[in-house]
Parts: sequence; C-alpha cells; structure tokens
Amino acid sequence: MMEMAGLTLHGLATVTSHRLRSRGALLHSCRATGILQSSLRPFAGFSPCQANPLCSATGLQAAGRSHRPCRLEQATRCQVQVRAASGNGASSHDSGHYDYDLFTIGAGSGGVRASRFAASNYGAKVAICELPFARVSSDKLGGAGGTCVLRGCVPKKLMVIGGEFSDSFRDSMGFGWETLGNGQLPQVAWERFMEKKNKELERLNGVYMKLLDGAGVEYFEGRGKIIDAHTLEVDGKRFTAKNILIAVGARAWRLPIEGTELTMTSDEILDLEKLPRKLAIIGSGYIALEFASIYNNYGSDVHVFFRQELPLRGFDEECRQFMNDQYALRGLNLHPTHSPTKVAKGEDGKLTLWTKDRSGKETVTEGIDHVLMATGRKPNTRNLGLEDAGVDIEESSGAIKVDEYSRTNVPSIWAIGDVTDRIALTPVALMEGMAFAKNAFGGESGAKPDYENVASAVFSSPPLASVGLTEEGALAEYGNIDVFTSSFRPMKATIGGGEGKAFMKLIVASDSDKVIGVHMIGPDCAEIMQGMAVAVKMGVTKQQLDTVVGIHPSSAEEFVTMRSPARQLREKPEPQKTEKEPELAAVPPKPY
Repeated sequence: MMEMAGLTLHGLATVTSHRLRSRGALLHSCRATGILQSSLRPFAGFSPCQANPLCSATGLQAAGRSHRPCRLEQATRCQVQVRAASGNGASSHDSGHYDYDLFTIGAGSGGVRASRFAASNYGAKVAICELPFARVSSDKLGGAGGTCVLRGCVPKKLMVIGGEFSDSFRDSMGFGWETLGNGQLPQVAWERFMEKKNKELERLNGVYMKLLDGAGVEYFEGRGKIIDAHTLEVDGKRFTAKNILIAVGARAWRLPIEGTELTMTSDEILDLEKLPRKLAIIGSGYIALEFASIYNNYGSDVHVFFRQELPLRGFDEECRQFMNDQYALRGLNLHPTHSPTKVAKGEDGKLTLWTKDRSGKETVTEGIDHVLMATGRKPNTRNLGLEDAGVDIEESSGAIKVDEYSRTNVPSIWAIGDVTDRIALTPVALMEGMAFAKNAFGGESGAKPDYENVASAVFSSPPLASVGLTEEGALAEYGNIDVFTSSFRPMKATIGGGEGKAFMKLIVASDSDKVIGVHMIGPDCAEIMQGMAVAVKMGVTKQQLDTVVGIHPSSAEEFVTMRSPARQLREKPEPQKTEKEPELAAVPPKPY
C-alpha cells in the first residue's frame, strides 16, 4: 500500500501483469486511474521487464533506463513505485495544466514524425488528429499517412514502376525474349493493378496508425481547429496543449476557367477505374510530367499544355531542353505557350479543351476522357482557425509564416511541411519535424532545418534528378564556373533498341574547385543522385571526385571520369597584372 498526494492507493501500487491490446491502451488505463507515466519507477531497485506490459508500455525503456529482465519476472505481479507529479503527470515535461505537451493537427509524414519522436524519444505527452481515411481527399476526408503516402509519392511511384514495364517488354525482344504471339506484348489489366495499389494504400494507412500507437501518441479522428494559443477543437471536443503543431500540408487547386469543375486533380488521377484512351494535362511541373509519362507508358494518348517554352520551370535550363526533346521522342504531345480557356462536356461524355497560344490563336482538342489540372498546390490553411489565434499568414499564398525554427508569431504554435510553403518535399517535412521535436522537447534550442543542397527527382520517363545549383544559379552566385557534361546511350538501349539518351552534368565553382551542382537524366538517376547528394553536402571538390575509381560498367562512373569541361564561364574578370608586379610561375592545369 502506497500514498500519493495524501490519498491511499490500495491495489494500485501493485499492478497485475496481464496482456493488454496495445501499449496505448495501457497508457490510457494508467492515466484514467491516476497512475502517471513519468511517476512510474522500478520498485525496490528492480529493473523493468520487457515481458510485463506495464514496464514495456510506460515509457521506461524509451527514457533510456535499463530494461533487463527483472527479478520478479517469474511472479505474476510487477511492482512499481508511484509518486506525486505536477500537472497531469503524463509526461516528463512540465506541461502545467494542459492536457498535452503537444497536439499535432495533421497525420502526414511530417506530423507523424514530429509526434512520434516527441513522445518516444523525449517523453512528451502527445496527441494527433487526422480526418478519416480516403484515397481522394476533401474537407472531410484524409487519413493517417497524408498526401505522400496515400495520394502522392507512394501511389505515384507504384504507377511509375508499373508503366516502365512497357519499355522492359519492348527491350526484352532485343535480348532474345519472344513475344506472346503475333508480336503482341503483354496487355494491361488496369482494374487488377488499381485493386493491388489500393490494398497497399490501406496497408500503409494501418502502418502509420501502428507507428503512432507504438510511440504512445493518442490519435483522434476528426477535423482539428485552433481556438486560441493553447486550445484546439476536434469535431466539437476541446483540448489544451502547451504546444500546437500544424502539419496539414497543401491541397491541389484548379485554374478558375470555364468548366474547371469538369477537370480533376492529382488525387483523382491516381484513382481512375478505367485506363483513359486520351488524356489532357494542364501544367508543366514535375506532377504534370510524371502523370503524363505514367499514362503515356500505359498506352494513353497524352497531351500536355503549358505556358512556358519548355517544361519543368525552375530546373536547369540545359536539362529542361534535354527533357523536352526526350519527352517528344517518347511520344508525348507537348503544347508549349498554350493556356487553357475553357473545358466542356459533350453528349457522349467526352471532354473538349480550348487553349490559346501567346499570339491568341485558339486550339481545340476533342475526344478527351479526362483533363488533369496539374497547376500547383496551395497550403491547406482554410478553416483552421488561424486568424482567431492570431497566427500570421502570407496573403498571396496562404502559407503560415514561420521563423527558421518553424515557430509562428504565436510562440506556442508551430508549423512544418507544405503548409509553410518552403520546400514542398516529403523528406523536407520529415527534417522539419525532427528539428521541431529536438527544439521543443529535446533541449536543443538551436535545432533548425537545413535547406542547403536538398536533392530532388522527377519520376517521369526519362527521370531527372538534381542536387545543388542550376547552371544559371551557379553563374549568378559564383561568377566563375566550369561545366562538365556527358550524353550517351544507356547500355540497355544499345541492344534493346530504345532511342532515348542519358545526360549527366557537373557544375564546379572554378575559384574553389567545389562541386556546386549535379544533374542527371536517365535510368536510376534518383538512386545515383542520393549518393552524389552526400558528397555535395560534405563539400566535395572536383579534384576529389577525380580520385574516385568508378564502377564499370555503370552510368554512375561517368560522374568520376569527366575530365574536360564542356565550357568555362567567367563573369568575374581575372585580376590584371601591372608592370610592377613580379612574374609568377605558370600554374599547372587542374587534372581535369
């Protein structure tokens, strides 16, 4: 029998060891009976045992304490000492009178990462809310895993992989494989593929739920709304939190043209019941070109309309031109300098798209099954209650304003991921979530995201991957640069018969010899670029790359064998010698 805060706790000091459904259920029971997670300690010097659910679920192991089998593991009971604690006592942090140390709105990649680590690594009492699961999002539907897992990176990559088999089937004939008969390649069973893809998304949604439960994070299903600096509401139920983290991501949006309601976004294009015969895509960013390549590979007639001269604005100009040529070679119908003006639906159910070029000439494209608006995404800040809480928002984009530590102008409210409109990439949201957890709960007040040299990839056909600066950006920032390029036909294509080429590019700051940009187009470029990103992040020089022995035969070895620059650009003039200056010995050329 023990006492806590003057109350006799008969029967609570000794807890029967029995199986519970989950660690989360046990923590809930402890909180309900007044047993506090931060107040549980081994009794009489005994170490907690893994076999006992109370020991393994109360966070003792996560807090770094010894977790060897206790001397009572053969007994039916495991004793714990209960002591008084401030507040609700469910965390190792002084949360005062709040329900939680942290309440996260949005269970996407960034929100889940931040919540898990705050709870499991730093002992915080954490809750998270998310809308009910659905493959297509709305104001009422979402799901644990968020955009990337459920309606973005993951399902898209599955479709990319599936579409690439069309090339493999064709190439295989050059390597001696026979067709199915009459020259026929294997046919697509689209419905079966969609069924398999959807089952995988349901599985991943469950995985994210388990990750949260395993970390001791309480999950609430419903829409979260901020009431004030420390209060939020989930479907009518109010909670208080010392810290509130907003991680609700962004939503695809449509251009405000006539008939825009007849178009679809990236959510719907991932969930088509039938493979379209003809598809029109408006936009030229990576989302537009990835879906264009996917459906082109599956056999659809794909037309891409965009305002610029070249697709993929923001990427290296030389790479943009190379990608444009490769897309055309693969059969994509590209319509540059075209802007949409109207979409209409005919009696046969088919869509017609009207576009105009810069001269005002109108083009009409008929017989379209679907029109995809891949025209960007906007931070999902609508109806969050941010204005009521006094959180500053960018007027133009709707993004939440944050400082370098992801904190808003309201000190208790933080934001990470696409809702802040910094770098809209899932790994960046993960990095921001980790930095937030370290800063807010890990005692690392200086922890903040590092946005320098973030690698990225476009999973189109062909794919493109980059890290560091574009040639244009490098010239503007450094002035003097050396550019190394290589273009070649991949080995698989030499016998397989594919017409596409690969392209590789290194950009070097000539004054320091530092590699400041790396770009690649071609098979496996994303895998190769991840390794190059490590080198660039560590400040590799061109001379150091030249000392690396390549792996042969591979495309990757090209990055360590390029010796002669394709061009040397000089915007900063070389220092001019004067007659009084002594002559200097000739400087030997660099090894490249």
